[in-house]
Amino acid sequence: MNIKSLLATASLFTLALVQAQNNNDAGGTTLDPAVVQAGSGVDGLNSLGVDAGQTASLTSNNNFINFCKGKTLTNGFQNTAGSCNGIVMGQIPAKSNMVTCVITNPQNGASVESGQTFNITVQVLNLNPGSFTNAAATYYAAPQVVNPNGNVEGHTHVTVQDTGSNLNPTQPMDPTVFAFFKGINDKGNGAGTLSAVVTGGLPAGNYRVCTLTSASNHQPVVMPVAQRGAQDDCVRFTVTGNGKTVNDAASDGAKGKATAAQIAQAITLGPGAPNPGGNANAGQAANANGNANSTAAATNGNAGNGNGKGKGNNGKGNENNNGNGNDQNGEGKGQGKASRLARLVRLARRRQLVF
Repeated sequence: MNIKSLLATASLFTLALVQAQNNNDAGGTTLDPAVVQAGSGVDGLNSLGVDAGQTASLTSNNNFINFCKGKTLTNGFQNTAGSCNGIVMGQIPAKSNMVTCVITNPQNGASVESGQTFNITVQVLNLNPGSFTNAAATYYAAPQVVNPNGNVEGHTHVTVQDTGSNLNPTQPMDPTVFAFFKGINDKGNGAGTLSAVVTGGLPAGNYRVCTLTSASNHQPVVMPVAQRGAQDDCVRFTVTGNGKTVNDAASDGAKGKATAAQIAQAITLGPGAPNPGGNANAGQAANANGNANSTAAATNGNAGNGNGKGKGNNGKGNENNNGNGNDQNGEGKGQGKASRLARLVRLARRRQLVF
């Protein structure tokens, strides 16, 4: 290797190390001593605030880094048999940025005609809505984050359940059964108003509708203090008339069953499996319009072209990471800088090289 090539390689290694550091060493497998939380080594029974009958906290001197060893890992999936999630909780907002919401439609005690489409409307505060990851592949897979204003990045869901013969049941409802469910994945009106359309309405009966406010990866939002108002809201309402048609988005509706089947299929395929049906974003090379996704191509070195027809297994993207993305058209051009930089980052982490 000549001097020029050696210097170029050294520069790339340096850039790789800086990139790794700027990315909080996201690919590393070693716990940085700077992030060890001493509070996790305290069980609380001899600390300020202890009361009789309190439970001793689990303790750890390494942030519970191996807590899930030997257990079924969540791995981004909605494991119906249970799992263990080793992902950190993430960023927690300030007390002044705690999430709260109120359901504005239907109102408590309202009546809605059966079989008629209506909107469920929610007003949220201190949530930056519209951040909604793939729930079949990235469930609980990343930490909660806050935006530059200190508000949690995320979204909300609305879930409707039948309360039975009246609006005030004395027994908890089965959480696996719902009359309607919808994740609201858009930004709403930009002023905190979010809506879900209940297409086709609901059968006659008594119902409770609640919000489920979440961070981007669908975990319930985590707040900074215990003493606070609730981040979610519920109201109860009646559906009148003689309608008996089950809503498609119910647990036993067509969409509800299809979603459950997709979640099960994702677990069978395993983490990171491509969409079997293919889509315009497959291979991170082309977007929904068939245009090259230059950001993904430049970062991952994937290939793509203007009509979204690459060389991947699903026909729409090169998943072999052997192409360098061109920012203008996303076309693969052999072993490019993006691919080399990614390899150097991995090598630098393994060998802990310093220039």
